[in-house]
Amino acid sequence: MERPLIYLDNAATVWPKPENVYHFMLDFYRSTGVNPGRSGYDLAQEAGSLLDRLRARLTKFFGGDVDAPERLCFGYNATDAMNLVIPGLLSRGDHVITTNLEHNSVIRPINHLVREEGVEATYIPFNTQGFVEPDAIRKAIRGNTRAVIVNHGSNVIGTIQPIAEIGRICRERGITFVIDTAQTAGVIPINMKEMNVDVLVFTGHKALMGAMGIGGFCIRKHVNLRRTRAGGTGVRSADPYHIEEYPWRMEFGTPNMVGIAALWAGQEWLDEKGIGNVYAHEMKLARRLVDGLRKIDKVRVYCCESLEDHLSTVSMNIDGMDAANVGVMLDVDHGVATRTGLHCAPLVHEQLGTANIHGSVRFSIGAFNTEEEIDATIKGVEAISRWLDTRRSRPAAGAPAVSN
Repeated sequence: MERPLIYLDNAATVWPKPENVYHFMLDFYRSTGVNPGRSGYDLAQEAGSLLDRLRARLTKFFGGDVDAPERLCFGYNATDAMNLVIPGLLSRGDHVITTNLEHNSVIRPINHLVREEGVEATYIPFNTQGFVEPDAIRKAIRGNTRAVIVNHGSNVIGTIQPIAEIGRICRERGITFVIDTAQTAGVIPINMKEMNVDVLVFTGHKALMGAMGIGGFCIRKHVNLRRTRAGGTGVRSADPYHIEEYPWRMEFGTPNMVGIAALWAGQEWLDEKGIGNVYAHEMKLARRLVDGLRKIDKVRVYCCESLEDHLSTVSMNIDGMDAANVGVMLDVDHGVATRTGLHCAPLVHEQLGTANIHGSVRFSIGAFNTEEEIDATIKGVEAISRWLDTRRSRPAAGAPAVSN
């Protein structure tokens, strides 16, 4: 009988989704799969209504300007959104502050602007516990600092950054504050106003319980982005230039209505379950995992001394083994799916000292994982560690090598 997969790669994509998400996506697409609001017939108006209602719902969910839901703009994912937000904020002569915790969706757009547009950038390291010190942000501010961009929750080490404190500093200095909530949206409460956040970037396919290919950003009324794309909007088609009003200012072409439907259903599920309850379940399992891993010889767990202000994402290595090999053995021998390597966040691994050993093994727990799965995962890591001991003591009797 085939062994069921233990899926611990939820930081990449939450899977499976709640059943209501699958049903609503299919039902909506079958019944209302037309371009939203771009024609006068009833189905087009119905599709447009769902799009508008989701804008308003997510704006409230993120604590944005509820009287301006048009400033919730949709795109493909958080990477797509960052590639609109970052060039839309920064230009030649500007200075941006970001951190070593960032995903390549932030690092690469900034580095391109530095190389090609004369933007200046400062990367702030995290402390030994995995947190960025707000005072380090304050000290890095210059006269030409235009924006601060911070990863709310690390996709490698799981630490949740002190967003409210950093936001307060930015507000005092009149600097635009952008946060990446790819790992936190749908996991912990976020209020842009209370946290002094100006732009919030999100993706739909993770803890918001939506589908792949949907994401976007929410932007406060006092902030404007320079448009960097142009195309069809379905509105004022005779105008030879792209529309300046939101949301069309930052949206291009036919929206992903299947993704919109999935996000709507995901909101329904989160409202029913309560994100606090989901988070408590995930962290209970994370504590069980960390406690078990710490008891295994040669296992090194990163930035998990305390799980306060932490997501259910845990990275580890087994001393003397390549992370990729550990991941393959967990998959093939124990049915555990993880993510190995640099996790699209190379600066984290450079600071941890794991870049030169090909990164780490990441376990990311989701809403549908169980205690039994965590216990089986711990046993799998323990078995690999024992196998390594046997291989070291009797090289000729070792298991076949696993290639990268």
